[in-house]
Amino acid sequence: MKERYYLAREDILPEAILKTLHVKELLAGGQAKTVNEAVAIAGISRSAFYKYKDGIHQVNQLDRERLVTLSLLLEHRAGILFKVLGLIAESGGNVLTINQSIPLQGTANVVLSVETSRLHEELGRLTASLESVVGVSRVVVIGQG
Repeated sequence: MKERYYLAREDILPEAILKTLHVKELLAGGQAKTVNEAVAIAGISRSAFYKYKDGIHQVNQLDRERLVTLSLLLEHRAGILFKVLGLIAESGGNVLTINQSIPLQGTANVVLSVETSRLHEELGRLTASLESVVGVSRVVVIGQG
């Protein structure tokens, strides 16, 4: 089932939702160091916070939170990673981190964290494009958030 999103005015949201957002702001801003501290300040139960925390976001945070982690197996030849990174950039993705293993038996594992909020195409199409690059043996989405 595809996720659907709605834009709602703050004054019509239930109190538990608003307090959940407040807890997230306290944690992000450093005013509270733990969830226990933040829920006590906001006046909400931990269970209510955990129930809603992954489903409510401020609109301006949605773009920053669309991240995907890709694991790629690349042949150990010059220019392959460069082609992969270029393809991601052309698709509107923004590579945030690159972790590469030392090549063993002619292949290296590369893990990329990519911001996907500005992709011009669906993630599945991007991974298929990456797999079609000569020298890319495997592309696996290992995390999204």
